[in-house]
Amino acid sequence: MRHAVRLLASPSTLGSSSGLRPAPLALLPPIPLYRRLLRAHRKFLPTEMRVLGDEYIKSEFRAHKDVENPLHIVGFLKEWQMYAQQVEGDSWSGDKLEKEKIDKMSADQQLGQLYELMQAIQKKGREDPDEEA
Repeated sequence: MRHAVRLLASPSTLGSSSGLRPAPLALLPPIPLYRRLLRAHRKFLPTEMRVLGDEYIKSEFRAHKDVENPLHIVGFLKEWQMYAQQVEGDSWSGDKLEKEKIDKMSADQQLGQLYELMQAIQKKGREDPDEEA
């Protein structure tokens, strides 16, 4: 009888952008993702940021409730799931938006929302200058 060399499986990093990070998991359905986002905010964000973030999540999910284009749905869920992973991993703080993501945004609606969010954050920073982390 011959001895066979046994090959063991090892994790692959082929699907990931970085050799250090595993490929993202399968997309969560909308309702479990929504719950995960709110839970992540409750667990990882300060109260002021949580209130702002929860309202934003709720409005975005309501606005996309009736979307039927599968590409938009997948993109929406993918971005929110990546956001949840960042908040849970505490790697979101001080992070900057990638130029490619900004270029993909619609000029009137999405960039307007981003600008409003930036103004709300700056206003909060001016009101509480000693609470910056």
